[in-house]
Amino acid sequence: MKTLLVAAVALVDRDGRVLLAQRPEGKSMAGLWEFPGGKIETGETPEQALIRELEEELGIGTWQSCLAPLSFASHSYEDFHLLMPLFVCRKWEGIPQPKEGQTLAWVRPKDFANYPMPPADIPLIPFLRELI
Repeated sequence: MKTLLVAAVALVDRDGRVLLAQRPEGKSMAGLWEFPGGKIETGETPEQALIRELEEELGIGTWQSCLAPLSFASHSYEDFHLLMPLFVCRKWEGIPQPKEGQTLAWVRPKDFANYPMPPADIPLIPFLRELI
């Protein structure tokens, strides 16, 4: 089984809300909510991948020093195994905008249950509830 490396980030605003993105139609797991991020390309660190993905997906910029590792997900799907470090970021430049057809929502961790998420993301929720 192939292992897929993906980095994700919990962007936390000043009110303690976390940005979630809803996967658009046409993508696998469409309609589910997830933490922003994406695949780690060959030669990239997880932090470099997140900086790139945040610019591409949301039009915001951040720095490696603003990405704090929190936990990781390890989950087997039917066709691949996902390994996904989750970082927390509280400082960035710009206002997140949906640049890839996704819907965005600022959500308090206690309300995550109202946003269906992929199976790999669900075990990460308690860490965020504890932190925020």
